Amino acid sequence: MAGIFKAYDIRGVYGTEITEGIVRDIARAFVTFLGCKKIAVGRDCRVSSGSLFDAFAAGATELGADVVDLGLCSTPISYYANAKLGCDASVMITASHNPKQYNGLKLCRASAVPISGATGIADIERIVAEKSFAPAAAKPGTVSKADVGADYAAFVRSFAQLAKPVRIACDFANGMGTWEAKAFEGTPISFTSLYGEPDGDFPNHEANPLKTETLADLQAEVRKGGYDFGVAFDGDADRAGFVDEKGDIIPMDMITALVAEDMLRQNPGAAIFYDLRSSWAVKETIEAHGGRPMMSRVGHAFIKQQMREADAVFAGELSGHYYFKANSTAESSSLAAICVANIVSRAGKPLSELIAPIRRYFASGEINTKLASKADAERVLATLRERYGSQGRAFELDGLSVEFDTWWFNVRCSNTEPLIRLNLEAKTAEEMAAKRDEILAVIRG
Repeated sequence: MAGIFKAYDIRGVYGTEITEGIVRDIARAFVTFLGCKKIAVGRDCRVSSGSLFDAFAAGATELGADVVDLGLCSTPISYYANAKLGCDASVMITASHNPKQYNGLKLCRASAVPISGATGIADIERIVAEKSFAPAAAKPGTVSKADVGADYAAFVRSFAQLAKPVRIACDFANGMGTWEAKAFEGTPISFTSLYGEPDGDFPNHEANPLKTETLADLQAEVRKGGYDFGVAFDGDADRAGFVDEKGDIIPMDMITALVAEDMLRQNPGAAIFYDLRSSWAVKETIEAHGGRPMMSRVGHAFIKQQMREADAVFAGELSGHYYFKANSTAESSSLAAICVANIVSRAGKPLSELIAPIRRYFASGEINTKLASKADAERVLATLRERYGSQGRAFELDGLSVEFDTWWFNVRCSNTEPLIRLNLEAKTAEEMAAKRDEILAVIRG
């Protein structure tokens, strides 16, 4: 059971690692830990999500908490509901982009503040293991239903400021993205739907836009012509991948730069975060449009905390998460798409031409290297620190980052396995390849 309690959520294979009995205990531990009284609970379309909701509701109400059943929804809607309904906690039953055999829970406090391993998941794990739950309430809590989907769509729609109509293709991957796309209705955005029928077996392809092979059908649709861009949603629709009007994949940090431009138009001078794996061009774009660029470490719990501390209006992560202060400092994939549509509609030029000047550096992409143990990964990090730390501007916001005049790299250890992750960027393709191979030689030597 210990393996299901992750750094940012609870997740495992349904039927063996995640069962109704375990989820009922997690619910009791959640209420014991938080002392919460009103919990908004949403779920994705996985085959097991309905019975896991019933199990969670049974455990939570046993301890006197009221459960608000959001029904099927996207994860961004569950964050919106947390604040909208005045709840002091929320839970999303989902395994996000993982294959169909998985399920899990994303946990939040009031105002959609995430609970991570360091801020509660480890405590909940301990309570479950010890079965040190609070006693059953004399009066059990209630289960009621609420549908905030229309309110959420109207909220997101209010950010649409299109100068002319935009046509997009959306690959929903049989997940929850169709709930996000309701925000496009009533705007000058028209869309063609691919795999829009929710199906927890994900019969067409994995719901994970980080795997570029899952974008093939979206690329083919856009290349038929007549589209301004395409959007692919992951299983619970808290992440989005984009392709331009030619069907070419746009790196997710380039979308961060574009969305930042639109958010700064609406919020002049605001602070905007980008994760430390992002291109130099993201920081430069934010500065060019009058914003205050701020670097964040990787992981939604860290980013959301930093956003709150700096009162930032937006943050983008290389993994396709786009965070908005307006949505309780949480993700909204449909709002990211609307911001891109706003820019395309005003620009008078295609998205590929808008991206081209931002995509001015050369990135390695994230390269993972598996080592024998976590100790080996730490030793590699120490070697890189000794060899490069004094040569450039080094900092350790998340792993080791070193910046030089014409290139930079970041190396991080995985939280859960003996992996080293390398991201590197340079001003020329030749230097990127040379420095990438140089760093990898140290890592793998």
